[in-house]
Amino acid sequence: MKLGAFSISLAVKDIHVSNAFYEKLGFSKMGGDIEQKWLILKNTDGTIIGLFEGMFEKNLMTFNPGWDKDATELEDFDDIRKIQQKLMSSGIEVKEPIDESSTGVAHFMIEDPDGNPILLDQHRE
Repeated sequence: MKLGAFSISLAVKDIHVSNAFYEKLGFSKMGGDIEQKWLILKNTDGTIIGLFEGMFEKNLMTFNPGWDKDATELEDFDDIRKIQQKLMSSGIEVKEPIDESSTGVAHFMIEDPDGNPILLDQHRE
């Protein structure tokens, strides 16, 4: 199963304070909009973190089907609906499943056995 780019999405209290902190650790803005209270940061080693103020209750793991670690579209990838089908058929509960007749941009969440949330978020058609 091709889950795509991996990152950690952090639920932060103050995006400006968190951004300044992670910049000191060597991260720089890769995407997002600080005025909308979300940023995607990357360091020189290719580690990606997302900062999200007021969007999520907990920190979560994120996978982006169709993207590599530079948010470049991959030619060969598993569409998020195909991933959802595989997970559901293996007994994993999908929170708010995607309509399988839809196409393009979509997302869903699952939890690991310890309650850690995992977001699968496809940004492309």
